Parts: sequence; structure tokens; C-alpha cells
Amino acid sequence: MTSKLTAKDYKADFCLPEKGCYLLNHSVGRPLKSAQQAFYDGFFSPWQNQSTEPWQQWLSSIETFQSALGQLFNHAPENFCPQANLSSALCKLVMSHPRLTKPSAKLLMSEQDFPSMGFALRHALPECEIVFIPKELDMTCLDVWNSHLSQDLDLVFISQVYSNSGQQAPVNTIVAQAKQQGILTLLDVAQSAGLIPLDLTETAADFMIGSSVKWLCSGPGAAYLWVNPKHIVDCKPKDVGWFSHDNPFEFDIHDFRYHQSALRFWGGTPSVAPFILAAHSINYANQLPKDLVRQHNLRLLTMLHKAFGEQLVSPQEANKCSGTAILQFGDAQNAVLKALKAAHIGVDTRSLGIRVSPHIYNDEDDIVHLIDVINKAC
Repeated sequence: MTSKLTAKDYKADFCLPEKGCYLLNHSVGRPLKSAQQAFYDGFFSPWQNQSTEPWQQWLSSIETFQSALGQLFNHAPENFCPQANLSSALCKLVMSHPRLTKPSAKLLMSEQDFPSMGFALRHALPECEIVFIPKELDMTCLDVWNSHLSQDLDLVFISQVYSNSGQQAPVNTIVAQAKQQGILTLLDVAQSAGLIPLDLTETAADFMIGSSVKWLCSGPGAAYLWVNPKHIVDCKPKDVGWFSHDNPFEFDIHDFRYHQSALRFWGGTPSVAPFILAAHSINYANQLPKDLVRQHNLRLLTMLHKAFGEQLVSPQEANKCSGTAILQFGDAQNAVLKALKAAHIGVDTRSLGIRVSPHIYNDEDDIVHLIDVINKAC
């Protein structure tokens, strides 16, 4: 990748709409223009250009995906395992650990967590007790977390950011506090990976799940789980297959041995295509100057904060806000949404208001245009 000086210069690298601007990065990130060629080279080319099966080349792409994640989160690649989605990853994780599958297990999560996570936990661990932090509480506040952490908990589920409120949890401090009380920690970085840095060596959580579809601009299907290596031996996944085996190509139906790494969570014949795309996009993200995406995001969010301070219902502080500004215009809300749609400005709404999430390929002109359209609608 060529050296570039400003965030605005990266816009040319991405597939963007011809009209208007795209600010839905909390939902799906835009693909790189180079992704199509990378996908052909990684998936179709080995299939079409040789007479042997392409598995060797395909599996090397999975290793590239793991390595890209290792660089992104500063941890060993073998501690990451590809997954189809977060719900599946979460079920596999919690059903594998003896502390979480005991009848008296007790878990803590927030009512602000993505509902799919609650669904998965309830059905994966039907005998456990799930305690919810009420949705109206401020998840950026350490006092809120401390008032709910207790030594009788077995696991605390922590979203690094919350998509519907735009709040960012104080992850490092929560993990440290939980560790002092002997509570396992599981991080969800689906809404933050590629935007808000997370160093797993520094944070030292027990488990993590995430995806690549949002700020990592990789499309759906390339999720992952991470297991702190101190827990690998304790984890005995139930949902296994030949790629969970210590030697997938041993082919002895009477002898199953868990893979020695996080790949014990892999399962049967893996999908490959999503991870080829994701490896390409994550490696692109890894080559960007450190903190560029977040600093650029904060710069554009600040423009929205200044323009609509009274209508802003999400946090403003850098250590408390996600990558999303949430705006509520009351009686003018429908008029604003109609105007934004007419201007081809991509946003969406949830219970609190309009969600706006600028990425590296958005620039000041995009935000100025959005502000202008909203002011005229109001």
C-alpha cells in the first residue's frame, strides 16, 4: 500500500455509492476496491489453475486471517479461531467450559447487549442464571459495573461498545476488577474491531468474540473467537468436527483429540471465502497509521457534536463514545429522516435516535453536507 498523508486520501480505496454519502459503518462497512481481485486470487485462482484440490492454498488463507487478527489485537494467531457468526462462537465457547455449564452458573450482561447474544446464552446454558444490568444505566460508568460485579458471578459479558446507545465500556478496568473477584470475562468487539484499539496482551481477558463486517469492511461470515491460552486445556467444545482434531488428516474415526490451539472450536469442513475477503481487509487496516481511523472518526463526530449538541443522546467524550453519534430531533425526526433519504445519505434509526457513523473513507465534506440537510429539514 502506498504511503498517504491524510485520511481523506483513503477514500479512493473503497467502493462508495455514486450519490450521497454512506454513514452506516456501525452496520456494514464498505468493501475495498481491491477486494474483488484478492478474492479471485485467493479463492478462484487455486481452483481453476491447477489439477489438484485447492485446500492447501485455501487453508493458507485461513492462516493469513489468523495472522491478521493477531496483528490487529496484539496476540498470537493460534489463539484465534474462525467462526461463521458471533452467536455460534458464543455458544461454542460457553458450552465448552466446565465452570459455565454447571447448574449453578451465574452470568452478568447488559440489557443493551445485542439481543442475539442473550438468545444464544439462554439456550446454550439453560440452567444458568443470567443477571442483566438495566438498559437505562450508563455502561460507560465504572460505578455501574462495580455495583453489579460480585464474587458469585462465573462470567461477565462485556461489549466494548453498545450499538444502540453509542456508549463505550471501560473494558480494561472492568476486566481487572472482574479478575480480582475471580470472574471470567468475555469481550464482544463486533461493534468496535478496527475502530477502537484493543490490545489483548494488555487487557488479558479470558475470551473474546468478534466479526469483520463493520469497521473492518470485510462483509458477513468472517467472525472469530479468541481464547486466552491459559484456558485452552479447560475448554472442551461439544460442536466439533474433523478440523477440531489435533490432526484433521489422521482419519481415524475411533480417535478424536482436541486441537492444541483455539482451532479446537473450528468444527467440520470450514467455509473459506469470507475469510479470504476478511484477511485482505484486515491486513489493509493493519497497514494504516496507528489510531488513524479512530482519530479521524472522532474528528468527524466532533463536528456533529458541535452542530447538534442539544439533539445528541450519545456520549461525546473520546473514552466514552463509540464510533456512532445518535441524534434525536423530536417532532422533526421524520422530516429529518425523509430529507436524509432524499439526499442519499445513508443512516438508520434505533430506539434512541438516528445513528451516524463516519469511517476513514468519509470526510469533512460528508459531515458538512449531512449537517446542512438536517438544518434545512428542521
